[in-house]
Amino acid sequence: MNSLDIARWQFGLTTVYHFLMVPLTIGLSGVVAWFHYRWYKTEDETYLRLTKFFGKLFLINFAMGVVTGIVQEFQFGMGWASYSRFVGDVFGAPLAMEALVAFFLESTFIGLWIFGWGRLPKKIHMLTMWAVAIGTSLSAYFIIAANSWMQHPVGVKYNSETQRAELTSISKVLTNSTTLAAYPHVIFSAFLTAAVFVGGVSAWLLIKRKNELIVGDAVALRHSMKVSAWIALVASVLIVVTGHFQTRLMFEQQPIKMASAEALCEDEKGAGFSVFAIGDVTKQCDVFNVSIPKALSLLATDKTDTTIRGVNDLNSEYQSKYGPGDYVPNLAISYWGFRLMIGFGLVSTIGAGLILFKLRKDHELPQKDWIARASILIIFTPFLANAFGWIFTEMGRQPWVVVPNPTGIPEVRMMTKDAVSSNVPTGTFLTSILVLGIVYAVLMVFEIKLLCGYIKAGPSAVMDEPDSEKDPAQLTIAY
Repeated sequence: MNSLDIARWQFGLTTVYHFLMVPLTIGLSGVVAWFHYRWYKTEDETYLRLTKFFGKLFLINFAMGVVTGIVQEFQFGMGWASYSRFVGDVFGAPLAMEALVAFFLESTFIGLWIFGWGRLPKKIHMLTMWAVAIGTSLSAYFIIAANSWMQHPVGVKYNSETQRAELTSISKVLTNSTTLAAYPHVIFSAFLTAAVFVGGVSAWLLIKRKNELIVGDAVALRHSMKVSAWIALVASVLIVVTGHFQTRLMFEQQPIKMASAEALCEDEKGAGFSVFAIGDVTKQCDVFNVSIPKALSLLATDKTDTTIRGVNDLNSEYQSKYGPGDYVPNLAISYWGFRLMIGFGLVSTIGAGLILFKLRKDHELPQKDWIARASILIIFTPFLANAFGWIFTEMGRQPWVVVPNPTGIPEVRMMTKDAVSSNVPTGTFLTSILVLGIVYAVLMVFEIKLLCGYIKAGPSAVMDEPDSEKDPAQLTIAY
């Protein structure tokens, strides 16, 4: 393996690892803010228990997300210096905005929420959590804007003297059509992740710890299951809708990515949507496809007889446009990444539907070990869907790190092989990925142990004595 291969593995692993925390942080901040609002309005202790319990889990995940996210900033300058030199003037702007939001807005209001119990007026204290939820969503927007610019560069000019891309309009970058399509899809995916997490944890406690739970905890967890199931179902519908519009846009901006997602090698009129393929999904497309006739053309253009471009024809077009080379993404990763994203998301939705079905007419969850295990296992499904979604998004644009805009400036493009730091030895890259791998593994163990410890203890473990609201020092220690 050379420096480029190791650098790509390093960035891919750290990014996917970090993104495991991001959707849960975004979604869970909103869920906790809602529970806190309901407690403020009703003074029902059920909502106070849920606010403190899931607030604790949110804080653990948020801290881990901050720690793992900082590494990303350094990688741009140290591992991908050529990329940063070429597009730093553009790419750095939304990243700087995200840092300001994350480290000032989010961190400030998280501090106020943690230490504000009993100190701040109840309404102000409740609003601090809403500020955190807004901050996490804003932070995500700037990151999506930066990534979307790499997928579809706008608001930029090319300086032939410095051979760099230079920002001309930050508003165009922030209102990029790719951003506007991707952002709601990511946000609704985050709420699905948080809802399945809340529902899975609640179901496990109600089954495995039923005899140990006090009445208040049981009532609260049953309520959180219902709320989370509804959130998951609504989020799932919105994910499908936003995903459809995002896919249609990608057929216009990156047709070879979408052709790769379907293992469609030749132009095809009235193309079918591949459900799954049997065989070797390679550039030769030696597969047996089980597909829905004409569905791909319908999804892409709202017409069943539209011709969809194949990867071989598009590759020939790119070769004549950008020079000799292979512009086809890894078909196996693109094809199966796309389907695994959809598949794991579908499992999450089915799980939410089953919870609502089981809780109809005040029925209890069946007290069976396999259901308890399933409640934990289903928590992983939206995380896997998110991970495979990002893998497809990033691998599907290869070999580009900055994909040429079909209607933009031809010079504003960059291949991944040209973006890596040329003066960093292979050994340095290898050392860094090994060290980061060990550190991240240790961090993962600590996070899982912390989460499992607080989950097993249940909501009562984070509740104070009845008079603790008058003595804020006690709750300060709790956090």
